Order: sequence, then structure tokens, then C-alpha cells
Amino acid sequence: MAVAQLSASLLPPAGRPNNSLRRRGKKTIFTPFPYSIRCPSAQSARASVVSAQSATIVQIPGGRSSSWQPMEGGDFNYASLGSQTTNEWANLDADLYQSIKALRPVQWYPGHIAKTEKELKDQLKLIDVVIEVRDARIPLSTSHPQMDSWLGNRRKILVLNREDMISSADRNAWATYFARQGIKVVFANGQLGMGTMKLGRLAKSLALVVNAKRRKKGLLPRPVRAGVVGYPNVGKSSLINRLLKRRMCPAAPRPGVTRELRWVRFGKDLELLDSPGILPMRISDQTAAIKLAICDDIGERSYDVSDVAAILVQLLKRHPEIGSKALYNRYRIDADAFSSRTFVEKLSLQLFNGDVNQSAFRILTDYRKGKFGWFALERPPI
Repeated sequence: MAVAQLSASLLPPAGRPNNSLRRRGKKTIFTPFPYSIRCPSAQSARASVVSAQSATIVQIPGGRSSSWQPMEGGDFNYASLGSQTTNEWANLDADLYQSIKALRPVQWYPGHIAKTEKELKDQLKLIDVVIEVRDARIPLSTSHPQMDSWLGNRRKILVLNREDMISSADRNAWATYFARQGIKVVFANGQLGMGTMKLGRLAKSLALVVNAKRRKKGLLPRPVRAGVVGYPNVGKSSLINRLLKRRMCPAAPRPGVTRELRWVRFGKDLELLDSPGILPMRISDQTAAIKLAICDDIGERSYDVSDVAAILVQLLKRHPEIGSKALYNRYRIDADAFSSRTFVEKLSLQLFNGDVNQSAFRILTDYRKGKFGWFALERPPI
């Protein structure tokens, strides 16, 4: 189908109501550690972890690679792929970029994120090491463009959470990508605890480095302070709860649950700062914004659910590892016979008496639950 036809098929119809707003939690006063410690009560997994040398300083990439930015004509490059698959990913991204240009921009910056960003910058003065958590399905889209400038020279650990939601080929591609940059990465599953033991060992090994420097200066050793940061709903609080082996921080599978900074203690050597998800004030990369919506890493009120579902259908049809067969097997509708938006409408007539929003939610929920299989929506750029 021509790009112009895809773009036209995804234009939102006039007068569509926005999605319902989520209720915000009550505001509470934040008191930084050490003055008080606030500890509110609050799939078969495939464990694959890239081995890291002990006491190795772990770094994260500085924002999104320039080669990742969407460009006219789909000028993308992908690592660890054959030439045919590389072209398929490049064509997929080019089509997505053209189609998304026709949609209402996705923007979400609630008040608690602005407050958190200010408080986090203040707390960075106390933090020795930063644990940045990203969604393994979209590692580039969940990389904050300003994170590197905020963190400076602090020790950093990169965690790709939800590794059980991607394929082995995806894990290998991302492990190779970060290894080529000299970056050690921990693949984790915060729900089941996979990767958390390695993350704990790595964080404590960094504690030894910090206290060795303190001893040289004649200072007494102290627990190392680690800040856990990342986009909304990437699993920061779940990872902390798994590290602590008890539910110390509230966690739920939706963005915006954590609304204040909280310090919790991990043994005698480490203190962890759980922070709310942070996003840029304006998301300039709308392809990344749509992927955040597909993966439920951004608030529902920021996007039109039928637009996002139509983009997901288009992505599944063109995905090198999935294709239209997955959609047919699930819904018994030939996706190749219709535009992506028409597919969503056909499903609404088949299951929900013409309610397009219900059919759109069904498609998004099925993807999030792995009904089409487990796979990433991004592959690494060269």
C-alpha cells in the first residue's frame, strides 16, 4: 500500500472523544534520606544475562543515537541483521514515520513529573551511582534525551527490564549493540526477579569502589546511595521490591503510580532511591511517543487509543518476525485485505457492536499480554 494511502487511513475521524483521565493519587510531602526513610507498604520468563566483570563501571548511552532519529526516506541502519531483514526494518520505520505525521501529537507531562524532575536534580548531589531502567521492547524510545547531561560522571548501570517480553534474537542484538559501545547491560524481569541478583551484586561492587576512595581520604565507609530512574511504567519499583525481597514501594502495571521520591535501605551497604517516571517536557520524536503508548509507558490521556491501535496493526503487518498471519490467527480477519484503521473497525463490528475504542483496547491489550508472541518493537542502529 502506498505511503499516502497509509497516512490517509490513519487520520482520526472528527469529533472523536478523548480517553478518560486517570485519577491522580494524593500528594504527599517528600523528605529526603538520611533525615527519614520512607518505605510505604505498598509468563514463563527466559533469563538471559550478559556477563559483567566484577567491579566494572557500567555506563549508559548518551541519549538516543542520531542515526535513530526518523528521517525522510527511512534512512536507518540496524546491527546484527541480514541485508534482507535490515531492509524490512528500514521500510517499516519509514512507513511508521510517514503515517504518524498525520496523527495528533502524543504529549504527556503531568504536574508530578515536573516536580519530580526538580527534586531528582537536587537528590543527584547525594547519589553515588545511577540505575537507569528501560523497557527492553523499546530501549531507545525509553532513553531520556537529557539523562546523560544530568548524571555527569556518576557511575551508571543500564537495566533492560521485561526481558521476558522480547525474543532471544532481540536480546542478542541489543547485547551486541551495547557491547560494541563498551556498555555492560543487565537484562531483568522485575515481576519474576530475573536479573535482580546480578543487579544487586553489581550495585554492591560499586559500593566497594566508593568506600575505597573514602578510606583514602580518611573518611569512614557509609552505605552507597543509588538512584533508580527511568520512564514511567518501565518497572523501577518492581525491581526495587525484588531486590529487597519484600514489597516496599507501590507498583502497578500502569504509568504514574509512583508520585514521590522514596529512600529505602538494601542491606547495610546500599540505599536505593525510588523515583517517579520522568519524561521530556515535549516529546519531539513522535515515533518513539507512539511506541511508548503501545507499550503502556505513557498516560492514556495523552493519545487516541484507536490511532495507536491502528499503528500497532500496521507495525505487526510489517514486522519481520510477526507479519499478518499473527493477526489472522488471533482475530480471523485478513489484515492484508484492509488498511490498518479499517482492520480496527472490522474488529469492532465483529466483537464489540461497532465500538472502535473497545476493539482498539483489545488489540493493545493482546499485544501487551503477548498474544501475538514476545518481540521487540525496535532493533539497534549501527
